[in-house]
Amino acid sequence: MSDLNEIADAIEDVGRRLDEAIFSAVRAQMRDAHDDSARELERRLARARRSLVKAAALVRDHPDVVE
Repeated sequence: MSDLNEIADAIEDVGRRLDEAIFSAVRAQMRDAHDDSARELERRLARARRSLVKAAALVRDHPDVVE
């Protein structure tokens, strides 16, 4: 079971890296409100982040996983 927890930890680490990328995209949007590419990037990264949260919970077999 500790191997699965290590995998879930690694997934969460990737999620934290995505958080940083999301904040960078949001900052880019704030600099240029007409930058649709930054807005789309933020949306895609946020979707990926939500997927990673679910994946980590599934690996940990967390009861609150929403599918």
